[in-house]
Amino acid sequence: MNIDSVDRKILNLLQNDGSLSLADLAEAVNLTTTPCWKRLKKLEETGVIEKRVALLNPEKLGLLFTAFVLVKTSDHSSKWYKEFVSTTTSFSEVMEFYRMAGEYDYMIKVLVKDMKRFDLFYKKLVTSVGGISNVTSTFAMEPLKYTTALPIDN
Repeated sequence: MNIDSVDRKILNLLQNDGSLSLADLAEAVNLTTTPCWKRLKKLEETGVIEKRVALLNPEKLGLLFTAFVLVKTSDHSSKWYKEFVSTTTSFSEVMEFYRMAGEYDYMIKVLVKDMKRFDLFYKKLVTSVGGISNVTSTFAMEPLKYTTALPIDN
């Protein structure tokens, strides 16, 4: 899909406030509501806009402990991979999960209330899937930047 400057403006506005009304969005990009709605529908239909959600404040919910878990495995079979991915993605504490290049094979971002809850998560992770040869965790002291807005102007 070809995304022009008006589409980019729509996307930036929605990334900052997904609750904008169609009328407000159209006014902000100097369109009437019908062409703005058509652009919005096209962005949704082509998958550029996947979904609209409410972003919650983790601190206000008592989720104060962020850990990054690095995993090495000695088993690189397709069967192990599928089981590991399926199991790990099913844990609600897992916010992000990546297959990596470099020293570690996987990185998992975990968000929980405290160290005790992290320890429970850790035990659940390492006992649920065999084949893990090394796990190390690091803990965030303070978030310095967090955004869900993609850099679409670049």
